[in-house]
Amino acid sequence: MRRFTIHRDMFDVPNARSSHDTPTPRGGGAVFSILLLLAAAGLTAAGAPHRDLWIALLGGEMLVAAVGWMDDYRQLPSFTRLTLYALAAGWAAGWIGGLPTVDMGFATLRPGVAGYVVSWAIILAFTNIYNFMDGIDGLAAGEGATVSFAAGALLIGSGEPVLGWVFVGLGAALLGFLRWNWEPARIFMGDVGSNLLGFVFATAALTTGRFSDVSVWVWALLLGVFVVDGFATFGRRLIRRLPPQQAHRSHAYQGAVQRGHSHAQVAAVATGINALLVALAVVAWLHTDLGIGLVALAYAVLLALHYRYSPLAQRKGEQQA
Repeated sequence: MRRFTIHRDMFDVPNARSSHDTPTPRGGGAVFSILLLLAAAGLTAAGAPHRDLWIALLGGEMLVAAVGWMDDYRQLPSFTRLTLYALAAGWAAGWIGGLPTVDMGFATLRPGVAGYVVSWAIILAFTNIYNFMDGIDGLAAGEGATVSFAAGALLIGSGEPVLGWVFVGLGAALLGFLRWNWEPARIFMGDVGSNLLGFVFATAALTTGRFSDVSVWVWALLLGVFVVDGFATFGRRLIRRLPPQQAHRSHAYQGAVQRGHSHAQVAAVATGINALLVALAVVAWLHTDLGIGLVALAYAVLLALHYRYSPLAQRKGEQQA
């Protein structure tokens, strides 16, 4: 794939908003995207358990991966990308049945019809957030591998071996990709990989709690680093009236790099934080009533880290942010 993308002149050329300084081929995420598509297609055809989830993933993955690849090859207008990703999110939300019943600890949330809109918004948002978080070498691939291995193990432990081993396989593929993506990266995953991972994780997060103990709170813990830094940065940019679609270096992980830490150091620290979040996710899996409390605790700490390193906390103005 690296040779192919170089031949097709698919390079990510550094600019003022980039965190790298060498033109690097992009689109490497097509490899694990194709593997995921083959898995979803095969399991749908084989009549694997939870058919609605496989159909949701298959249809959405095809559209998200196709749009991501086209954007990596020849940049698409932001409105076109957002519209097509919105269609993929709508497809997934419809097939999984919207937002599931959520145990809040003190009450049970039954969203009903409104759950379809909420789930659509969550899937669409995280599809894009994961792409925003793919800004330095090794970060998105390391996050994806950690989340995939942990979710896969918990699903297998919950009596869902088919779905569990698919995520373990995804984790293995991402671990292999990480060899090429660690600093200095020899290839980037591109939109075809990052947007697809966001879509898959969000769709699974809203679904597995219906038939296992891997609840939405477990997923919220596993994905905590990207959820907090991604959404907090997005919200703060909206408050400052900065264009949300514009490339920037406002995330906390980018702020850490701007302070002199290497890509490898930041990605390694994020992986260490992920390991702690996995431990909390296991507790939430074993004791479902503790889920929302553990998420609140973890997110408070992650928000503190975000405010500590985010460039938005230190300087104002679109040009600097």
